[in-house]
Amino acid sequence: MDKIQEALNQAYVGEAKAALRLKVYAQKAEDEGYKQMAKLFRVIAFSEEIHGARALKVLKEIKSTEENLAASFESETQVAEVAYDQFVKLAEAEGNKEAVIHFSQSKDVEETHAKLYKEAMSHYMEERETDYYVCKICGYVADGVLPDECPVCGAKAKMFVAFDT
Repeated sequence: MDKIQEALNQAYVGEAKAALRLKVYAQKAEDEGYKQMAKLFRVIAFSEEIHGARALKVLKEIKSTEENLAASFESETQVAEVAYDQFVKLAEAEGNKEAVIHFSQSKDVEETHAKLYKEAMSHYMEERETDYYVCKICGYVADGVLPDECPVCGAKAKMFVAFDT
């Protein structure tokens, strides 16, 4: 990778991390009653997302929807099968139960993401529309039907967010 590509990739990763961190900070500020601080964190997170998206465009990472689905499927599969397996083993070896639970649940959710992408590739061809429900505890995504309980972490249906956009 040439130096410009490497710099663009670093910029993208940095902006993506900042956007997520700021969204989490915003939720914390909101929980603590600091509405204006939450708003500030969210607006800057949005700005960071714009920076990250621009870097992705310059990197030519945005392809056709079919190509993006295929790339996303491969990425989720790799993360679930390689990265999280290693993370779980590391946490077990260190005796960090909280990290074991986090990594194990994240691995399970990443596997469902890969499955959803694979199904979406066929939905794309079928032009099927579906609703999604995301568990606010572990990130599990349900396709079409709100479960009574999260199959990954056991959270009740009220802990899911419906995505209709």
